[in-house]
Amino acid sequence: MRSLWSGSISFGLVSIPVKLYTASLERALKFRMVDKKDNCPVGYLKVCKNDNHPIDAKDIAKAYEIEKGEFVILDPNDFKKAGARKTDMIDIISFADKEDIDPKYFDKPYWLEPGGKAAQKAYVLLRDALRDSGKVGVAKYVLRDKEHIGIIKPDGDALLLDQMRFADELHDGSELSIPGETSYNKKELELAKSLVDKLTEKFNIKEYKDTYTDEMMKIIKAKAKGKVVRIKGEDKRRPVPAKDILDALKKSLEEEEAKVSPSERRTPNPSRRDRVKSR
Repeated sequence: MRSLWSGSISFGLVSIPVKLYTASLERALKFRMVDKKDNCPVGYLKVCKNDNHPIDAKDIAKAYEIEKGEFVILDPNDFKKAGARKTDMIDIISFADKEDIDPKYFDKPYWLEPGGKAAQKAYVLLRDALRDSGKVGVAKYVLRDKEHIGIIKPDGDALLLDQMRFADELHDGSELSIPGETSYNKKELELAKSLVDKLTEKFNIKEYKDTYTDEMMKIIKAKAKGKVVRIKGEDKRRPVPAKDILDALKKSLEEEEAKVSPSERRTPNPSRRDRVKSR
């Protein structure tokens, strides 16, 4: 695995050389654009918008438009000048209780690896201090010409950098039409809570798979062999009118109860996945 960045974690007067690796894998299928008539690939060209002549990658520079049509050209050194220390340092600026951080700000995880044998002691010391205290390190750093905020936390024997969004990078939802309260009867609430309880199980991320991508690959392989692609039965679920919610909840509970064997009914709150498997 190739590191994306190398630098140091800094907290107080301690500096720990580290390497940064992406911790997420992109499973999305990559599709090419083609002409439907002859399957000719449709490419993406970098061309001058004034006269459409192609531009070589080595001749492309980053620029900022300060006024309409007026640009300031920037080179790599300009980005370093904006924060020479920031470009090779993950600065832990404070520590916090992990429960105090709203998950909606989390963006992308990265693994942190000690940058050599000499860094291992300080790396393990920071990891164990975070683990024992239940705290996370709140850090700022620059990656791909942008300053980020993130938290550093132990994950097994490793340190994980969980990149976050700044508060002003999230819409607050104030423009959405969200109901504060609405009318429902007590029986509807009791049934809804019962259904939540029936469907409650211990969360295990390994039990969840990207089945949509798998189904798409089956379709692609079948079409490549000239086979007929058969579509599964459509989902019969539809939005429930307010007047029918009570009946829908009752039927949902009945279906869940039907999945449970008599012996399991005597066991408090068996997992839903186990109930389904036992049918």
